[in-house]
Amino acid sequence: QVRLVESGGGLVQPGGSLILSCRVPNSIFGLSTMGWYRQAPGKQRDLVARISARGDTIYEDSVKGRFTISRDNAKNTVYLQMNSLQPEDEAVDYCNKAEQILHDYWGQGTQVTVSS
Repeated sequence: QVRLVESGGGLVQPGGSLILSCRVPNSIFGLSTMGWYRQAPGKQRDLVARISARGDTIYEDSVKGRFTISRDNAKNTVYLQMNSLQPEDEAVDYCNKAEQILHDYWGQGTQVTVSS
């Protein structure tokens, strides 16, 4: 089965940075508006950043100014540059469509851990 594939997570100290990558099956998603979602323990999976095919971006207030979403359509990849990471950012991060989620294609996510 084809799935979205997230990578790039890991363990960082507070104030550190990570860049996440999401491989997107072009035949299924095309140039859809894509988003990064995160799910912390005990919380729902929330959209934190999204980017349209033309490059317009929208961020949740909690990550605005710290995270940058981008995409390389030629590589079928969406990125999330995460700076100034704090413990509150600990979560499993996923990608999917931002406006019409395709539930059958959720990937395994990538774990972001922030600890000193």
